[in-house]
Amino acid sequence: MIKKIFSVLLFFLVLNNVVVLGQFNDDVSLLGSPNALRVAVPFLMIAPDSRAGSMGDVGAASEPDINSQHWNPSKYAFSEDEWGLSLSYTPWLRNLINDINLTYLVGYYKLDEQQVVSASLLYFSLGQIHFTNKIGESTSTHNANEFAFDMAYSRKFSEKIGGSVGFKFIHSDLTGGFVQASQPAGKPGQSFAASISTYYETPLEIDRKEAELAFGLHISNIGTKLSYNDDATKDFIPTNLRLGGRFTFNMDEYNQISLMVDGNKLLVPTPPRYDDPDNINLITAGMDPDVSVITGMLQSFYDAPGGYKEELREISYGVGVEYSYSGQFAVRGGYFDEHMTKGNRKYFSIGAGVKYNVFKLDFAYLIPRAGQANPLANTVRFTLGFDFDKSGGRSRKR
Repeated sequence: MIKKIFSVLLFFLVLNNVVVLGQFNDDVSLLGSPNALRVAVPFLMIAPDSRAGSMGDVGAASEPDINSQHWNPSKYAFSEDEWGLSLSYTPWLRNLINDINLTYLVGYYKLDEQQVVSASLLYFSLGQIHFTNKIGESTSTHNANEFAFDMAYSRKFSEKIGGSVGFKFIHSDLTGGFVQASQPAGKPGQSFAASISTYYETPLEIDRKEAELAFGLHISNIGTKLSYNDDATKDFIPTNLRLGGRFTFNMDEYNQISLMVDGNKLLVPTPPRYDDPDNINLITAGMDPDVSVITGMLQSFYDAPGGYKEELREISYGVGVEYSYSGQFAVRGGYFDEHMTKGNRKYFSIGAGVKYNVFKLDFAYLIPRAGQANPLANTVRFTLGFDFDKSGGRSRKR
């Protein structure tokens, strides 16, 4: 028994250390000034649902649920229910402005015991933008928005492992065709992307009690570059590698606890250092970021100007815990960390969920480590979901 417990704890310790190595040295002067990765449509990286959002944005290997589409669609193949539908709403950056929000609609359907199809719509409203002329007179207004629609096919290969492939369409309209003197007219940016993932789970027995160990891998947003006008440089979308693990322990018939950890790395080129910022041909450190999508994905592992240490800093991580009682009530907590030179997002998250028959309601609240002055402060998420088994009745699993 002791050996099994020690092996599980060692796994989480090793995985956590792998993703944390890049966080140990906070001396900005060692590797230069902040050098965050630059991508278009960053809204694709925002946690859209309350359950994962309350556990430090982890989800690669969490228990399968309706919102698995964003985190790892392969998990759908292990769902015990026939179909499900969920709607999430997140008021975003309310410390800065009150009309930015994220809405997420997702659903899945099991074709049989091995195959599942799923789809989601992620809509990001950036609020109303007012355009003016040179003397400050209002000329037009536009409701800036972005959305992504995706579909996935998941299949269970055995009782322990499954996989999925997905396709996504991305649309970003920030200016509504606004034209500025001497500048080309802006137009909506569009991109097409694919994703691939796998999920593995295996039962364990610890002290004669049931437990489960799971791993997940998801590479998302492998897609074409995006531009807002014909003359502009095209930007990479946030192609992301997510790797995670989970350990679930059933303390008794009613009480269950899960521990989870995720590591993320954006597979896009790191901005190089220039001797002259006005001359992009004089790269003094790093590599040329003007490459193809596939080259950029491969290059992202070794192109940082600060070398291997800076590459490790590009790994963000999240850790989460979930306690559930009788599959009907859950409390959650987590922590997300990103290096100060790569975006500096650091926050705790808490949340809870209730389930009654086919109906479930989840809530999440974000607590920035930097305090309430942080623009992420007071971020809340709400998720309403429905799970149905083959008879159309109540779901058997949270």
